[in-house]
Amino acid sequence: MSSQVRLRLLPRSSCLFDEPFRLKVSGLRSRQLVALTARSTDQKGVEFSSRASYRADGSGEVHLDRDPSLGGSYAGVEPMGLLWSMRPDSSHRKLVIRNSLHPHVVKFSVHEQDGDGRLLAEAANERLLIGDGVVRRPVRGEHFQGVLFTPPGEGPFCAVLDLSSYTCEIRPSLLASKGFVVLAVAVHSSKLVNMNVMHLDLFEEALNFLKKQPKVGSKGVGIVARSQGADVALSLAAFVPGVEAVVWINGCGANISVPLHYKNSQILSPLSMDVDKVIHTESGARVIKYIVGNPLAEENKGSVVPIEQATGQFLFVAAEDDLGWDSKAFMGQMVERLKSRGRNNFEVVTYPKAGHLLEAPYGPYCPSSVHGLLHFPVMWGGEPRFHAAAEVHLWEKVQEFLKTHLKCDVKSKL
Repeated sequence: MSSQVRLRLLPRSSCLFDEPFRLKVSGLRSRQLVALTARSTDQKGVEFSSRASYRADGSGEVHLDRDPSLGGSYAGVEPMGLLWSMRPDSSHRKLVIRNSLHPHVVKFSVHEQDGDGRLLAEAANERLLIGDGVVRRPVRGEHFQGVLFTPPGEGPFCAVLDLSSYTCEIRPSLLASKGFVVLAVAVHSSKLVNMNVMHLDLFEEALNFLKKQPKVGSKGVGIVARSQGADVALSLAAFVPGVEAVVWINGCGANISVPLHYKNSQILSPLSMDVDKVIHTESGARVIKYIVGNPLAEENKGSVVPIEQATGQFLFVAAEDDLGWDSKAFMGQMVERLKSRGRNNFEVVTYPKAGHLLEAPYGPYCPSSVHGLLHFPVMWGGEPRFHAAAEVHLWEKVQEFLKTHLKCDVKSKL
């Protein structure tokens, strides 16, 4: 390692997962060509890495927020490119962070581009999943289990139910760090959810538990959800009182997979599916976008969520290159349904060239991974640069939407 070369993360080496930083290299030779790398390991032991080439300026410095990558994992001026362009060491993997108490550490290094690629400098970035003072508490109700995140301070705070298909704490823990009381519940981790039926009652129980938390001051509860969780969120808004705001991300407007029951009765039938419409790709991953039936078809009428019954506000978010669901088409159907009934309680956001897995920003872009229910790898869609930009924009939009429509004085000491 060269004693003259210095790699710095500004303003500090530790930050929240969703916070950007500036990376600066100094002490290089004038116009020297170097390679910058990033490496990390997720909570399942999968390694991720990225690499990009840069040329120093006349003073021997490289600034990622100013200088373009000349090639590698990405090209052009991309200040956070080393993060979102990281790829796993094996195919069809996505970043897994199930416990937010452990920081995600990314190791950066700068190497000589020519010769043996000698290491010149290195630095570590500790990306925190949970802010100072946020309390994480696993909770278990009669029929649900989840993780409750509570911000520091007396409140009052807005209440948010975060629904994910499977356990993931990135989004809920970061939302709590912004001043929300958040209950994270995985759709497929309850005894009332199986391959034969889904019960809306357990999610109502989770909502009621959240509303009773002492620091909660919002009039009602907000819900943030993607994919099948988004469909459950629609049903909660339509059938359960107290849902004031729903962020629907890349989902469907109908009930998916299995019958939906509520208070001992079936309220929605499952949307028809045709597995013969799976598309195989050379990568080994499959496109499942077209296997779900059309909610407007006569045989699927009983599966459509009656969102016109909802009294809360909707933020519909669709990625135009979603290969998991035909989410843009589904969103259009819901918008027309609300308009035809004289409702204007919704906002619409679309993201060209973004894919299904819209997450909190600055995580590795995931083109494909093994589907939890189908047990084979599926394509998620999107182009990395545009997908990463969409995540940055959406993250701010979600917070703004929730604060506006939950009508709560959101405070945070962070």
